Amino acid sequence: MLGTWHRAWLRRTGEAVYAGRVPELPEVETVRRRLEPVLTGRTFDHVDIFDSRLVRPYEPAEIAAELTGEHVASVERRGKYLIVRFESDRVLLVHLRMTGSFQHGDAPLDDDPHRRALVQLDDGTEVGYRDVRRFGTWLVVEPGELDAYLSTRLGVEPLEALFTTTRLRDVLAKRRAPIKAALLDQRTLAGMGNIYVDEALWRARIHPLRPAETLDKDELRRLHRAIRASLEAGIARQGSTLRDYRLPDGGSGSMQHEFKVYGRGGEPCDRCATPIAKSRVGGRGTWFCPACQPQAASSSSSAPSRSRRQSSV
Repeated sequence: MLGTWHRAWLRRTGEAVYAGRVPELPEVETVRRRLEPVLTGRTFDHVDIFDSRLVRPYEPAEIAAELTGEHVASVERRGKYLIVRFESDRVLLVHLRMTGSFQHGDAPLDDDPHRRALVQLDDGTEVGYRDVRRFGTWLVVEPGELDAYLSTRLGVEPLEALFTTTRLRDVLAKRRAPIKAALLDQRTLAGMGNIYVDEALWRARIHPLRPAETLDKDELRRLHRAIRASLEAGIARQGSTLRDYRLPDGGSGSMQHEFKVYGRGGEPCDRCATPIAKSRVGGRGTWFCPACQPQAASSSSSAPSRSRRQSSV
């Protein structure tokens, strides 16, 4: 079901277009963990899709009919995608984008003007999908198509065993872009976003404008550890709720209370007490400690790389 029109639309509506906060790996993984026991082993008894933008260019009634009767085998994640895998080997691929969220409760869900879809499960419970700004997408992927679809869009998973210091070195080699821009590219690392890149660079003591290809072996080791530590901290605190992100039970994450640099402009660095600075890299607000993350002489230019890779979908 991946037509040319749909691929073009996904390119146009990539997260880089929006200034808002897109849930990153820790938030999506937290949602996955909450939905897994709710959906796995259950059947979609009835599906309603109330907003054509959620599934376009396909008709909502068509997608709802295809999902009805499907039995859930597993709930997985790849980068910032949620993957609902059915026993039929079909997949429902969900991208929350800016304001998408799932709702679930033992009692029927209350009416919500921002609900875009509602799934009734065979145990009598309901799972709703809410999206205020309507940028999220649901895509039904036929058997055998998922790997090819994701492989061109996503790089290595930073929490998997395949993500090693050597792999990080390889994906950053010959990248003249600032390290922050390189890490935001989803084809470099899947799931990284503005918050956790800033947090990882602070942990690694690397300036966000440092050209990616100039990192030495010790810096790469530090960055590898810092990426994993930042993401693991976010997952442990169930993500960061700054505005729209919510858990399926309506709860909030707490990582926002533990940020070291993100959103803390002017506040003292937890490590050295120097005021946190704010800049922009690739059009994204960027926070860092000028003392802990000195800018090397070779990184004086803040111009973006001439090679702009697709960073979302």
